[in-house]
Amino acid sequence: MSSRHLARSIVLQSLYEWDFFSSDKREWKDILDRNMNEFGKKDKEEDFARSIMEGVVNNIEELNNIIDAAAPDWPLEKITIIDKNVLRIGLYELIYGEEKEVPPKVAINEAIELAKKFGGSSSGKFVNGVLGTVYKEIKEENINNS
Repeated sequence: MSSRHLARSIVLQSLYEWDFFSSDKREWKDILDRNMNEFGKKDKEEDFARSIMEGVVNNIEELNNIIDAAAPDWPLEKITIIDKNVLRIGLYELIYGEEKEVPPKVAINEAIELAKKFGGSSSGKFVNGVLGTVYKEIKEENINNS
């Protein structure tokens, strides 16, 4: 497992814990630090994990609105905590990430792999559909703005 994939897995687990127990924007750092110390490698990927977790937490309302728009048949409260947080991670990387650092197709593929590993039997397809829809819209906006 690559260290970035491990970092994303730890972020997913930390977001799950944060979302399930707290959702207090002040507590995410403690959760991530504990999980990185227990499961992660103390290297540069800790900064990568921290930037994703912080970005998701700080942009959670916008990410949730995008999920609602891209998956209108699935209200946010009906999406499992795992799938919701996989989508948040993938969307954060697609929208706010540096394309040179994490190309969109890598962000989508990583999210699909997380969904397959941690989610239910249809999680990978669901995540692929939602992120694919958002990615197409982003590409269309970029073309129209050019």
